[in-house]
Amino acid sequence: MNFRDILALAFRTVRGNKLRTGLTVSIIAFGIMALIGIITAIKAMNQKFMESFSTMGANAFTVRFKERNIRFGGDNNDDVKLSKKGQRKEKKSSLGKRITKDEAEYFVQRYNFPAVKSISIFGNRNNIVSWETRKTSPNVALFGGDEGYLQLNGFTLLVGRNINRQDVLSGRNVCILGYDVAKKLFREGVERAVNTVIRINNIPYRVVGVLESRGSSFGFSRDNAVISTYTNVDRNFPSGFSFVIGVMTNDLMKVTQAMGEAEGIFRGVRKLNTTEDNNFVIDRSDSVAEKAMNSLGFLTVSATVIGMITLIGAAIGLMNIMLVSVSERTREVGLVKAIGGKKNMVSRQFLMEAVIISMMGAFFGILLGVFVGNLFSMVLNTGFVVPWNWVLYGIIICSLVGLLAGLYPALKAGKLNPIEALRYE
Repeated sequence: MNFRDILALAFRTVRGNKLRTGLTVSIIAFGIMALIGIITAIKAMNQKFMESFSTMGANAFTVRFKERNIRFGGDNNDDVKLSKKGQRKEKKSSLGKRITKDEAEYFVQRYNFPAVKSISIFGNRNNIVSWETRKTSPNVALFGGDEGYLQLNGFTLLVGRNINRQDVLSGRNVCILGYDVAKKLFREGVERAVNTVIRINNIPYRVVGVLESRGSSFGFSRDNAVISTYTNVDRNFPSGFSFVIGVMTNDLMKVTQAMGEAEGIFRGVRKLNTTEDNNFVIDRSDSVAEKAMNSLGFLTVSATVIGMITLIGAAIGLMNIMLVSVSERTREVGLVKAIGGKKNMVSRQFLMEAVIISMMGAFFGILLGVFVGNLFSMVLNTGFVVPWNWVLYGIIICSLVGLLAGLYPALKAGKLNPIEALRYE
């Protein structure tokens, strides 16, 4: 018998034991589904991180007084370490005083590198915005920026105009509405919001523009916000938060040079001498997303461990089922050998059956895993995700599972004595 005949016979045997095959395929499929499903969900989260944290692009960076904390699990109680003299001092990520408005403005004046520069500050996240009899929930975020804020943060105007330099210098009460806020207050059409007077916590503001919708990020709407000038927010809503300086170069290859020049100038703004460490942090925008994605690494390890444990159980179950199959088909094996079937042919048939069952489990497991993982991507509003590398790994793993699980039963079947096998009851 050639390989084609052995394969056809193995398929016929697998198809003839539907219940046994179905149970084994289900166990293998569950292990692969857990593995592929979690990996697919992690890839969807990675996409969302890239959208959420890299809106400024790879050619931009920010100057802030401390690093952004991006953690998934663990605590923040390790922000203290010992100095060389045995004294307690904070880690570098927690060092520094907040950047003041004067420092930020002085930096922008002195920084002459060809780039777009922007000063911004976060107001708070519990504002009420009202117009006539309509008002929002007390959860609207307030941001202060300047004429470069929209460009550096990936915002696009739907209607109206951007904040201009005169708005910043005068600190007058003008604002740009996020799409959700405008839609809540102006149900007849968001374009009606332009040039109307709204109230933010009972303070009147004239609307100069409305932003295009950017959707939600991890359950939080990025359109539920109001943007005014940083001078206005600092005056009307003093929050005590640090000012942030954003810089976007016109050439990706010049980002490192721009960051080095920014560090040197801001050290002068902070009045640091040559022996003192920086008490501020320069964050490249794409590195923030990278840090966030690296924090998800433990989920990939967990998914791999869960999948492997399940597949080990599936391999044991498959081996037991194949051993039972050898016992049940002892007379059949004896008959095959009696009419001229060789030891290798019998072993290959049983080994092929184990591999077929494993590959069926891989097929259904991969389909279910991709489907389950993309349910999560639908929640995050990301595109359809297929982890092709892990699909290939899943096929290879299931092939190995089938080979290893079917090896011993196949060898046992091949060693059966034809005379004793024909007498088997």
